[in-house]
Amino acid sequence: MAFDADLTACADLVRRADPDRFLAAMAAPVAARRVLFPLYALNVEVSRAPWVTQEPMIAEMRLQWWRDALAEIAAGDAVRRHEVVTPLADVLSPEMAAGLDEFVAVRRWDIYRDPFEDAEHFERYIDHSLGSIAWAAARALGAADEAVVRDAAWASGVASWLRAIPDLEARGRVPLLDGTADGVRALAQDALDRLARARAGRARVPAPARPALFFAWQAETVLKQARTAPGRVAEGSLGTSEFRRRTSLMWRAATGRW
Repeated sequence: MAFDADLTACADLVRRADPDRFLAAMAAPVAARRVLFPLYALNVEVSRAPWVTQEPMIAEMRLQWWRDALAEIAAGDAVRRHEVVTPLADVLSPEMAAGLDEFVAVRRWDIYRDPFEDAEHFERYIDHSLGSIAWAAARALGAADEAVVRDAAWASGVASWLRAIPDLEARGRVPLLDGTADGVRALAQDALDRLARARAGRARVPAPARPALFFAWQAETVLKQARTAPGRVAEGSLGTSEFRRRTSLMWRAATGRW
């Protein structure tokens, strides 16, 4: 299967900006990459939009640009020409595109320095910023159970969030409601419980949709590290060696047991 110029650009964008998701996509069947790379490229573009400028209004405009692009796909109208938006229009149904509006909207939190309002606000941020992309990918690849997909994505999202804490704090953000050791342990345990619940429902994610969850392959290891040694969050030392990281992904891709 040959990628056209837009898909190649999406893959290269993900390779440079999000190497973990790039590896996860490359572990998927070749046909699935046509779905995953545009969605993961969208994730790159939206996640970095609030950080490329110090001007809140400009950051808001950048996020609005993506909301408008998704609205065009949702409306079924002519879609703007763009190396990410154009292939996205081939992947997303109007309903799926409309469902991604909140995925963009929650990123407004990244623009400002206000902490999360409460646990519900944090929950919504993780669910939409990580879960909505995973759910869109699963739907585009095949039928799947939404609750299973979102539980797995939420666990992976928390793992990624914990790894990002030092950088977020260096940028003046307050990323956790409770940054104490007990708070980190509780958050990691909650995420592990959701991951276990998702895996118990693994049968409700048929084989064609499973590549949508390959990106979660490191979640369990990172969450267990945070639960056991919460100080590693502030140290920025969560994660494993490059060899273990890659071999673990290869095993999960071969078995489909995300």
